[in-house]
Amino acid sequence: MRRLILPLFATLALLLALAWAFAPRPVAVETARIAPRDLAVEISEEGRARIREVFAVSAPISGRLERIALHAGDAVTAEETVVARIGPAAPELLDWRARAVAEAAAAAADAAVALARAELAQAEAEQEHAATEAERSRKLFERAAIPAQLRDNAILAERTAAAAVESARANLEVQERKRDSAEALLAIGNGSVPASCCVAVTAPVSGRILRVLTEDEQVVQAGTRILEIGDPGNLEIVADLLSRDAVEVVPGAAARITGWGGPELAATVERVEPAAETKVSALGIEEQRVEVILALTGGPEARAALGHGFRVNVHIRVWSGQDVLAVPVGALFRDGPDWAVFRVEDGRARLRRIVIGARSDAFAQVLDGLSAAEEVILHPADTVADGTKVVQAPS
Repeated sequence: MRRLILPLFATLALLLALAWAFAPRPVAVETARIAPRDLAVEISEEGRARIREVFAVSAPISGRLERIALHAGDAVTAEETVVARIGPAAPELLDWRARAVAEAAAAAADAAVALARAELAQAEAEQEHAATEAERSRKLFERAAIPAQLRDNAILAERTAAAAVESARANLEVQERKRDSAEALLAIGNGSVPASCCVAVTAPVSGRILRVLTEDEQVVQAGTRILEIGDPGNLEIVADLLSRDAVEVVPGAAARITGWGGPELAATVERVEPAAETKVSALGIEEQRVEVILALTGGPEARAALGHGFRVNVHIRVWSGQDVLAVPVGALFRDGPDWAVFRVEDGRARLRRIVIGARSDAFAQVLDGLSAAEEVILHPADTVADGTKVVQAPS
């Protein structure tokens, strides 16, 4: 009998150990208590800071731009600070054929000037002779030695000779100008023409230089952008929102600016652009983006380090409420088409379907299904089901 008692006790102990090993144990869970709180729903997106009015300074004429000594960040004064100087561009050098033509034209111009001078000397001699004849005819007419017609003919010859002198002088001046033009063309081809005075380009507004687009000395065409000027103190924030998010944003909505390396800045929505633009995301997906402009409302000291083109994070408030019954987003999961949570009741998890309203990144508004002071399970694992024993996980 004693031999049977010991094996019986050993078998019973083994069965109890197996039952204890395979018996279901309470699942350790993290819980949160439902309570009213202030809730704000925000739309977050990357944005950039930019100066409201950026003025591009362009070359007013074509010519040779002198090297610009100014740099980004330098202060300028409207209509006073000279930001660029443009002079005449260097002429093109002549090849051997063009040079030969220019030299021949210069020689022909010299010959034409010599011919014009000879014609002027001839006209002056004829004028002097006509004047002498006219004076003699007047004296003879006074003595009644010649008729009036001969006197009139002499006077006409005198006036014609004077007009011929003026014509010869004008022709000489024309030929001299042609010679100057031919010599100038030849000098330009040799690259020996001295530079003339430059056109000074002044700053159109007061502010600071943002970018120097064309710094080195070079030949530019009229309209070439040289540099950009703006006022760093007049900043705005622009963000490209998805069109489905932009419909919730209204002018005047409060916003926060973070992620730029400085303190959080307050802002308000100034305007929402009425048209969307198709853009391709980093994943290659076409998206409809709407540009939203925000105005900074804080003091300039807090954003002194924020500059043109800086990347920022924009958080625009689209809904807010006070003393709203809220549940942590981490407790929510889908049960078919409904939202649901696991409520802790008498040490067990109980499935509860709820209705939620506004939702932020951390909390969701509870419209129906939960009451204040109830506890819900955060981030329920697959081992948690309706009726599962649960225990609070150690913190």
